[in-house]
Amino acid sequence: MKTTVFALCLLWTATALGQSAYNVATMASTFQVTSHPEHASPHALAPEQSLLEGPGAGFVFAQGERPLWEFAPKGQEVPLGDIARTFREKRDTTKKAHFVRED
Repeated sequence: MKTTVFALCLLWTATALGQSAYNVATMASTFQVTSHPEHASPHALAPEQSLLEGPGAGFVFAQGERPLWEFAPKGQEVPLGDIARTFREKRDTTKKAHFVRED
C-alpha cells in the first residue's frame, strides 16, 4: 500500500513539474525600468502651518515647571566588587543539588 501511494505521488510530481516547465520556458519576460522625471526636480514647499492654531489646539504652557534632574532622587550606585561579593555569598549559601544528571 505504501509503495502504491509513493508511486502515485512520484507520478503526480513528475507531471506537475513537466507542465510548469513548459509554461515557464515559453513565456518571454523583459525587464523595464520605469522612469520618474519629476522625482528629483526642485519644486516649491508646502506653506508653513502653525501648530498652535487651528481646531482642537491643545497647546498648554504653564509657568514654574522644573526639569526632572532638579528634584528626582539620585540612585545609589553600588560598586561592582560589592555586587560580585553578594553573588558569591548567595552561591555559597544556596542549597546544592544532591543528584547531578549528566547525559
